[in-house]
Amino acid sequence: MRFQRTLALLGVLLAWLALGPLVLVAVVVAFAVPRSRHRLWDWLRPTRRVVGLWVATLAVLVGLVVVIPDGWLPIPPGPGAMVTPGYVGRPAFAHPIRTQVPQHPGLAPNGTSSMHDDAWASDTYAWAGPLGESPDVDTAWYGLEECATLAFDSHGRLVALCGDLQGPTLHVIDAESMRPLVTKDLPDRPGGGKPWENLCAGAYFYLDSHDRAVVATTDRRLLVVATSDAEGDADLTTQASFDLSDRIPADDCLIAVLPDWSGAIWWETQHGRVGTVDPDTGRSSVLDLGEDIANSFATDAEGGVYVVTTEALYRLGTRDRKPTVTWRSTYDRGSGEKSGQLSQGSGTTPTLLPGGLVAITDNAEPRMHVQFYRRSDGDLVCESAVFEDDKSATENSLVSVGTGVIVENNHGYDGPLSTMFGRTTDAGLARVDVADGKCSVAWTSELAAPSSVPKVSLATGLLYAYTKEHSWWGANAWYFTAVDARTGRRVFSVRTGLGTLLNNHYAAVTIAKDGSAYVATLGGLVRIRDRQ
Repeated sequence: MRFQRTLALLGVLLAWLALGPLVLVAVVVAFAVPRSRHRLWDWLRPTRRVVGLWVATLAVLVGLVVVIPDGWLPIPPGPGAMVTPGYVGRPAFAHPIRTQVPQHPGLAPNGTSSMHDDAWASDTYAWAGPLGESPDVDTAWYGLEECATLAFDSHGRLVALCGDLQGPTLHVIDAESMRPLVTKDLPDRPGGGKPWENLCAGAYFYLDSHDRAVVATTDRRLLVVATSDAEGDADLTTQASFDLSDRIPADDCLIAVLPDWSGAIWWETQHGRVGTVDPDTGRSSVLDLGEDIANSFATDAEGGVYVVTTEALYRLGTRDRKPTVTWRSTYDRGSGEKSGQLSQGSGTTPTLLPGGLVAITDNAEPRMHVQFYRRSDGDLVCESAVFEDDKSATENSLVSVGTGVIVENNHGYDGPLSTMFGRTTDAGLARVDVADGKCSVAWTSELAAPSSVPKVSLATGLLYAYTKEHSWWGANAWYFTAVDARTGRRVFSVRTGLGTLLNNHYAAVTIAKDGSAYVATLGGLVRIRDRQ
């Protein structure tokens, strides 16, 4: 029969897609046995014509990927579709959570402004997310580019800070098609190190109350970039630029930016410098804390700016328009960096809560603690240990549920390689509540969310995380998972795809006002929404 070899190879490909990497293991084993290797090679030995057809087909596929713009193709599928469930659980019923986060006057509306949604870094949305009713999953391939932070402008478009192997890029993206409408290339990052561990100017930005993206660059500037033109069409035009190279030495870099409630732009660097810029005059000031910083910060209406370093939690303020330390509270940082962390201390952005509290995690051993401090004086109110001995670490913000927080365990996640070949990380998720000055662990979930930056929908009462389960088949299946924030019970999980390109690698779960959920991955964007 003609094309036997081609059909056989297509059969192996389909079996690989259906059953996962073990199919390739079986092929390798077959070639490792001398007798079968010779027979297979004699049978598979291609003619020049066949080789030419294979090369031409590959060239066409590669050419299409290069020529077709970002977002027009889906993220390529990985193996294991038949050995991993597409959906687990059942649709949810909404059980709203009653809590409120104040609106910062200088930020876009809460839930649309930044990675952690608002000035309190609450990681909450007032509106509903997916309920799991026959959910549709769509993907858009951007190549090897991940959009760590997604915001929404007043036209409902996504504003995305993304990064590839060279450096960061700013996009305005159509929320329906997930195709970039306009792109602004930002300065490349310096060479050296692992791109997926480089935090310099590639993770955090915010959208202000005028639809302008305020973003830090790798050449130590702050840019204020309009996201639309006078007619409301997508546009990325720099309206202001503040050079901080006289405040930040070349061996340091900007990490995050956020305004205080008086309108000053605050910034922080990897090596512990924290400063302000007056957006009207361009005047800048700096305070050197002398301790490394790996995550963002939070601000409140009382003038407080809350920063966590690898040594301590700080409340900062201003005096004569210069940043000053109001109080400093040290925490147990253990022996330093753990598996699952990019920093050598607390891996959380401070989360502000009602009742004048601020929450972080420490880095204690054998178990880390969720800690609650008073914002007024920095005194520790209470703390609770979470997860198992020698298996607790986090590099993600705590999620507010009003009376407490939900914490994600990232222990075991050391980059994309750590979740390949069917592996996953240590469980799980936990809720810690505070009442009458005492902490208690309300629940602990065994779900593994390697690096998901989870979020809560206050309207549904669901926590949304990006999870992965261990597979003996070697399949790398990723799931958008809804957890009951009150009980910790998984309500539903929907498979978003298979393979390393579906790894979110510290990109946040983002919920749109229409109920769609977006997750940025190493290969592009994923959208999950209930079927209409």
